[in-house]
Amino acid sequence: MREIAVFGGTSHPELTAEICAHLAVPQRPVSVKRFANDCLEVQLQSNCRERDVYLIQSLVRPVQEHLIELLLTADAARGASAARVTAVIPHYAYARSDKKDAPRISIGGRLIADLLVTAGVDRVLTLNLHAPQVHGFFSVPVDHLHALRELAGHFRPRDLSHAVVVSPDLGYAKSAAAFARRLGLPVAAGAKERVSDSEVHITAIIGDVAGRDVIVLDDEISRGTTVFELLDRLYADGARSVAVACTHGLFADNALDKLAATDVTEIVCTNTAPIQADHPKLTVLSVAPALAEAISRIHNGESVSALFD
Repeated sequence: MREIAVFGGTSHPELTAEICAHLAVPQRPVSVKRFANDCLEVQLQSNCRERDVYLIQSLVRPVQEHLIELLLTADAARGASAARVTAVIPHYAYARSDKKDAPRISIGGRLIADLLVTAGVDRVLTLNLHAPQVHGFFSVPVDHLHALRELAGHFRPRDLSHAVVVSPDLGYAKSAAAFARRLGLPVAAGAKERVSDSEVHITAIIGDVAGRDVIVLDDEISRGTTVFELLDRLYADGARSVAVACTHGLFADNALDKLAATDVTEIVCTNTAPIQADHPKLTVLSVAPALAEAISRIHNGESVSALFD
């Protein structure tokens, strides 16, 4: 069996350290330098010849900076004769750019997939892509995990006798239904129309939420535009309480403070993105054990799909 070598980028060093701790392997050092002309230089400071190399980098702000760093790191690993290069991308930011829904725009999700493969990535491990079809943009194997197990485990000890899971839109209803099955709960969904990146309309809730404790489930919260619109509709329809859960807690434009200032009882997310802010209503769950287990299974040639059972 080839030796495993884990290198971490600068986007989320805490998550990399936690994954290495679960794997019981050392984190290999990486040097990232910036030249006077603002170009980056990446050097792997540990031997990776004929090793199974894993590069951990979440595409979070500044996304373009971290993306270029990941591409350079993959190229460095390939140039150093790594046996296989796997990019571990907990948050794949460009997954939202999955279709040409306006004239003369780029399908960024496909472009970034091509760049990663060109840079030398042989396999991708990621978590909860915004659009499942992005999986098909890659010409190399993709292991696409989700955080439903971690999120469901958080809510399972609660009194859920009057609870319901609500998806903000029909596009995420399938994942919300899978989450609801894990908790034995009914599911509902919002009828959403997106006007722009900062404006959405939710005209109705498909399902019964009156007098119920709602768990809103989404893949990511950035500005929180959809969640704020959904909260208004849920309370108007008689929801008794609302908790919000997501995989990727990006919380741009002070969204966490704004969301915590509402009547939501709890905000739950995972640590796919670093979260600097702290709030009594916020709970951050770790996906490091799941990613470490997936890395171990990939390295040993075992089934990754078993993680979904």
